[in-house]
Amino acid sequence: MNHNKTITLLRPTCLYEEAVRRCQEISKYKLELEKELEKAPPGIIHILNSGTRVQFYLRRDKSDRSGVYIRKSDTHTIRTFLQKSYLEKVLKLLNLEEKNLAGLIKKTDHIVETIKNLYSDLPEEAKQYIAPIDMSDEDYAAQWLSESYEGKGIPDYAPVYETSRGERVRSKSELTIANMLADRGIPYKYERPLTLIGGVVVYPDFTLLDVKTRREIYWEHRGMMDDRDYARQAVFKMKSLMKSGILLGDNLIITEETTANPLGTNEIDAVIDQYFGSV
Repeated sequence: MNHNKTITLLRPTCLYEEAVRRCQEISKYKLELEKELEKAPPGIIHILNSGTRVQFYLRRDKSDRSGVYIRKSDTHTIRTFLQKSYLEKVLKLLNLEEKNLAGLIKKTDHIVETIKNLYSDLPEEAKQYIAPIDMSDEDYAAQWLSESYEGKGIPDYAPVYETSRGERVRSKSELTIANMLADRGIPYKYERPLTLIGGVVVYPDFTLLDVKTRREIYWEHRGMMDDRDYARQAVFKMKSLMKSGILLGDNLIITEETTANPLGTNEIDAVIDQYFGSV
């Protein structure tokens, strides 16, 4: 492996996925607006704003330059035609946005994948000479996983729990988490050291890789929360992580259990779904 490689200088983007989502949303709302406008009565409302007073006139069509004055007391007519005018303007703008987004998607959507594949489609013998600015998700995950580290280490006398990847973990719940992550295809590292602000080194139970965003997420499983000393240390560790910008609900996952309330597989599934979707 080329150790001079850059693990991506080009930040990942969801621009095109978002453009597709927005187009779908626009299409849906356009149908609703068109149905609503079909029910609207004919005519155009004209607003005359003199600065000191506002008057409303109902015109038959665009060729009608005068219109019929609408009394302020006729709130139903004013509301009906103002709403119609508003929806017509929204629909016109949505049509323009949809057209622009469709052009963006058609012309440039494939470019992101093409940039990734410029590197990833090369033979391995050629890749070692290149420092890529981007690569496929598969290559990125493989490179991330290939980086070596020295974990915390587990004493020989401790119970042996071995994951499907052949790693040794500290508890049955961690074994379940590790195997479920592997089954879902989520890259992870067990007890990889992490240096926090101030030089403090901690060992998060799991460091996960969100391949789509190229972001690392930390998963702490607190397995003995009915032990007072363990709980105190767990809270201290969480506070240390938070001081370094690792925040619960963002890039920090915390699961807990006690002897009487063990962690369930359904809870692990729910956490994975929340952060990674149905991968």
